[in-house]
Amino acid sequence: MARIHLYVAAACAVVLALAAPTLAGDPDLLQDVCVADLASPIKINGFPCKANITADDFFFTGLRNPGNTNNPAGSVVTAANVEKFPGVNTLGVSIARIDYAPGGQNPPHTHPRATEIIFVLEGTLEVGFITTANKLFTKTVTKGDVFVFPRGLVHFQQNRGHGPAAVVAAFNSQLQGTQAIAMTLFGASPPVSSDILAKAFRIGTGEVDAIKGKFAPK
Repeated sequence: MARIHLYVAAACAVVLALAAPTLAGDPDLLQDVCVADLASPIKINGFPCKANITADDFFFTGLRNPGNTNNPAGSVVTAANVEKFPGVNTLGVSIARIDYAPGGQNPPHTHPRATEIIFVLEGTLEVGFITTANKLFTKTVTKGDVFVFPRGLVHFQQNRGHGPAAVVAAFNSQLQGTQAIAMTLFGASPPVSSDILAKAFRIGTGEVDAIKGKFAPK
């Protein structure tokens, strides 16, 4: 009986080991293509398939031109994920273009559903991520360089050059999700209680309220 239990435990371990990689990204395909029907009222974990598809569903022109960086962060992300590019539905990939004004920053944020890898198109950037042990890995990257940010870890990019900068970012998810740390904490709706944030950041509630005023939901 003990040997049978051992065999069962070993078999379960093998099944879990084989299944583990599938937990790291979007679900595997069950058909060749499934272009997202964004107009469908059906709500599932993803998007239902559109009935009639064409080559245009797998084509996207939105990353051709720089985005408008005239904002407080001095950067803009132009996404080609399933919400903008329905052809990537179920394929487990998406892409984006990020543009930075001189001094512009893509503020500290996380992607809960994807690892991100960037390719620098132009400019000089300081990039980095922080592990769960609070260790910072940072690098200065320039045109032609590649850098990767592991899934779920806080990371950032800042333009350190004197001119504009741009990268192409790729993700192993059709919809990576983004949580900007400052906006998440200080711009939540309904708001996080000021006393909670004051204690977390070891500052006064007045300072918290002043910061909240800069991240008010639009």
